Amino acid sequence: MKLSAMAWVAISTLILLTVVVFVSMDMPFGWVFYLTTLGQAILVYTVYRVLTDDYSTEKTFEDFYEDHPIGRND
Repeated sequence: MKLSAMAWVAISTLILLTVVVFVSMDMPFGWVFYLTTLGQAILVYTVYRVLTDDYSTEKTFEDFYEDHPIGRND
C-alpha cells in the first residue's frame, strides 16, 4: 500500500503534535527525544514526497481562488 503525500503530511503532523502533548504531560526525556527524532525524519521525508508528488491541475494563476475567480465569468 503506497501512501499519498497528504497522508504523510497527516502522519508527520500527528507525530509532532504528540511530541507537544508529551512535553506538556512531562513525559520522560527519552520518549520525547526519540519521538522528536522520528518526527523530524518523517518531516524531511514528507517534504520530499510532497515536492516529488505526481500532481497536476488544470488551474492557472488566472483562476485565482476557486470561490472568487478573476477575469472569468463562466
